[in-house]
Amino acid sequence: MPALVNCGGDRDIRPGGPLYSNLMESSSLFLSLTPNVDVYCPPRKRSRITAPFILTAPSEPKLALKKPCSIDVLPDECLFEIFRRLPADKDRSASACVSKRWLFLLSSIRSSEIAGEACSKVSPAQQDVSLLNSVKKPLPDLNGEATLDEEQEIKGGHLSRCLEGKEATDVRLASMAVGLVGRGGLGKLSIRGSNTARGVTDVGLAAIAHGCPTLTALSMWDVPFVTDEGLSEIADGCPMLEKLDLCQCPLISDKGLIAVAQKCHNLKSLSIQSCSKVGNEGLQAIGRRCSQLLSISINGCRLVGDQGIAGLVSSASTTLSKIKLHNLTISDVALAVIGHYGKAVTDLVISGLMNVSERGFWVMGNARGMQNLKHLTIISCRGVTDLGLEAIAKGSPSLKQLCLRKCFTLSDNGLNAFSGAAGSLESLQLEECSRVTLFGVLGVLLNCTSKLKTLTLSKCFGIRDINAFPTQLPCCMSLRSLTIRDCPGFSSSSLAVVGRICPKLQQVDLSGLVAATDAGLLPLIDSSESRLVKVNLSGCVNLTDAVVSPLVRAHGETLQLLHLDGCKKVTDASLLAIAENCSVLTDLDMSSCSITDYGVAALASARQFNLQVLSFSGCSKVTRGSLPFLGNMGRSLLGLNLQQCNLIGSQGIASLEEKLWWCDILS
Repeated sequence: MPALVNCGGDRDIRPGGPLYSNLMESSSLFLSLTPNVDVYCPPRKRSRITAPFILTAPSEPKLALKKPCSIDVLPDECLFEIFRRLPADKDRSASACVSKRWLFLLSSIRSSEIAGEACSKVSPAQQDVSLLNSVKKPLPDLNGEATLDEEQEIKGGHLSRCLEGKEATDVRLASMAVGLVGRGGLGKLSIRGSNTARGVTDVGLAAIAHGCPTLTALSMWDVPFVTDEGLSEIADGCPMLEKLDLCQCPLISDKGLIAVAQKCHNLKSLSIQSCSKVGNEGLQAIGRRCSQLLSISINGCRLVGDQGIAGLVSSASTTLSKIKLHNLTISDVALAVIGHYGKAVTDLVISGLMNVSERGFWVMGNARGMQNLKHLTIISCRGVTDLGLEAIAKGSPSLKQLCLRKCFTLSDNGLNAFSGAAGSLESLQLEECSRVTLFGVLGVLLNCTSKLKTLTLSKCFGIRDINAFPTQLPCCMSLRSLTIRDCPGFSSSSLAVVGRICPKLQQVDLSGLVAATDAGLLPLIDSSESRLVKVNLSGCVNLTDAVVSPLVRAHGETLQLLHLDGCKKVTDASLLAIAENCSVLTDLDMSSCSITDYGVAALASARQFNLQVLSFSGCSKVTRGSLPFLGNMGRSLLGLNLQQCNLIGSQGIASLEEKLWWCDILS
C-alpha cells in the first residue's frame, strides 16, 4: 500500500497520475474511488473474461433490457416470401398454428406462388403415398376457433367439408385452405349459415380460392357478409368449379356471376335462391360463357325477368337438361322461349309464376321444342288450364311423369285430354286439384291402360263417391302403385271398384281415409292378383282386425311395409297374424293401436322376422312387461319408437338401450 500512504493529493489519482496506474493494477480491491461511488470487493480470483467498466452515478436511470429478436417484427411482405419457400406442405400447416396473422398470410399464398425449390423436394408420388397413408385428424386448434370436427370423406381424390352455424368463420376456412393442400385438395365446400359475430366474409372465400384450386362444388346458404369480391376470388382461383349454389346471399349481384362466367367454363349446375341483387345480366353471361351448363334453378330473385331466362335458355339450348323456376316475375315470353329452345330439356319444374297466363303454357306446348321432356312439375300456377295442359301433352311426346299441385283451374276435361295425348305417361300425381273428380281419374285409367304405373291423389276434395259407375270400367293392368291420401269424400264404395280396376297393385297408400271400412277394403285385397309389398293404412280409424288379419294372411309372404298408425280398433289379434304370416316384413308401425304386452310377446316370438323399423308410439297398454321381449327382437332391428309409452318408464328405456345398443330408440 505504499502508493496510498504517499498520496500527494488529488492530482495523484487523476488519469495519468502515479496512484491512478497503481489502482488500475489493484482492481481486485477497488472498483472505483470517485467522490460519489465507493464500492469495496473482497479479494477474489481474477475473471477470465474482461469487459470495460461503465461508471454511472446513482441519479442516472438504469438501462432498459433489450428485447429478444423475433421473426414477428418482419413485415408481411418478408413473411410471405419466407412462407412460400417452406419445403413441404406439413411445414406450412405447422406454421399456420402459430397465430392468426401467420394463418391468413399462409392462406393468401396461391399454389402457383409456392417456390419451385420447395415443391421439388416432395415428388408427386410421395404426395400420393402420404395421402393414402394419412390418418383423418382435425387440424390443430388456433386460439380455440379452428378445430375441424365436421365429417369428411374422400371422393375421387378430393375432400368434402360442411360448416354450419357458428362453426362457419374465416379462420376455419383459412385452416382448410392451408391444411388440406397435401391431402388431395378440397373438392366440395358447403357453408350453411354464418357465425353472427365472426361470420364468413370475402377473406375466408379468398383463402379457399388461393389454397384450393381443385374446388368443384361450392354451396353457400344464408351467408350475408360475402360480396361479389369473394365470389370473384373463387372464380379466379377455382377454374374447375362445376356446381354453384347460392341461397340468401344479399350482397352478391350480377358482377359476381359475370366473374364466374368468365373464368369457370366448366360450370354445369347453377342454383340461385333469394339473392335480391341477382338479375338478368348475370344469367345472360352464364348462358353465353358456360357451354357445359346442364342444370339451373332460380327461386325468388325479384330482378330476374324474361330477358334473363330467355338469354340463359337460348344460349345453352344444346346442353341444358334441367330447369327449375320458382316464384319469379317472368311472363308468357319466358315460357315461349323454353318451349322453342328447350330441345335438351328432360326435367322442368314451374312453381309460383303468377304472371304466366294460359297463353304462356299453350305457346310452350305448341312450340314443339320439348321433344325430350320426361318429367314435368307445375305448382301454384293460375295459367294451367285444360287448353294449356293439352297443348303440353301434344308438344311433349316423351313425357313420363306429371305432377300438378294447387292447379285450381284444371278440370276433368283437361285431364282426359292430356291423358289421351300423353301416350308415354307412367306416373301422375294430383295434389289439391279441387275441380278434378272421380270421373276424370277413371278417364286417365282408361286412356293409359298400358303405360301408367303410379297414380297419386292427395287432398283432392273433388274426389267423391259416385252413385252409378260406368257399365264398362277400365282395367289398368300396368298400375303398380296407388295412393289416395286425405281425400275425405272417397269412401268404401269406391274402394271396392278400385280393386276391380287395378288388379296388379303392389303398393297401396290409403292414409287419412277416415271413411274407409273393412267392407270396402276387403274386396280390394281379394281382387289383387299380384302380392302386395307395401301397405299404408295410417289414419284409417274405422279399420279393425277383421281386415288386417286377411291382409297379412293373403300377402304376408311379400309384405315388406305395413303402417297402421292411428288404427285404434286394431288389437293383439293382428300382431299374432303378423307374427305367423309375415316372413319378410322390415317396417311395422303399430302406433296408437290397442295392443298389449301379450301382442308384443307374440311378435317377438316369430323366428323368421327380419324387422328393421318398429313403432309402438302412443300404445298406452304396453308396459315394462314388454321389455324382455323387445330385447330379444334380434340384431336386425335398427329403429324402435317407444314415444308416449308412459307405462314403460325412463329406467326401463335405459335398460333396453343397454341391451339393444346398436338400435336407435326414441322415447
